[in-house]
Amino acid sequence: MPPPIRNSDDARWFAEHVLPHDAALRAYLRGRFPAMQDVEDVVQDSYLKILRRQSAGRISSAKTYLFTVARNTALKVFRKRQRISDVPVNELPEWRVLEGGPTVADATNTHLQDALIAEAIADLPARCREIFKLRVAGGLSHAEIAGRLGLSESTVRVQVARGLARCLRTLRESGIEAAP
Repeated sequence: MPPPIRNSDDARWFAEHVLPHDAALRAYLRGRFPAMQDVEDVVQDSYLKILRRQSAGRISSAKTYLFTVARNTALKVFRKRQRISDVPVNELPEWRVLEGGPTVADATNTHLQDALIAEAIADLPARCREIFKLRVAGGLSHAEIAGRLGLSESTVRVQVARGLARCLRTLRESGIEAAP
């Protein structure tokens, strides 16, 4: 259901440039964020934002702006959710490996998941992110990281576990059930 519009020019613009993308927008949101239950709220919020922007000045591409606003709104919804994982760190799923040549859909999905993983790591607190990267990307042992950063091994272990838990929670909130 479109938001109430007070100006007939805005109503015409909305009907011509935004509403034709309604079905595609909903399909995009459901496909990109399958775990999201608030699709209708994201769509309505996106409509309001695009109408406000249109009132302030011309939008060159309503479709592009609409999908960008919807994606950012959906990501904001996931970031705001605060869930605590009920899965102990030592019981987290194994890393998945793609066998054979990936299809275009698989490659795109992997690319999106990689982007989400990079975003999840970037959202970690600075010290946790540094330790997590040294362990995961650098392949250093807990002892090597502790020596390099002047920390205890137990601190390093806790930070790696916290970083992994936060990254997995972020991925789960984005609709990815197991870490790739």
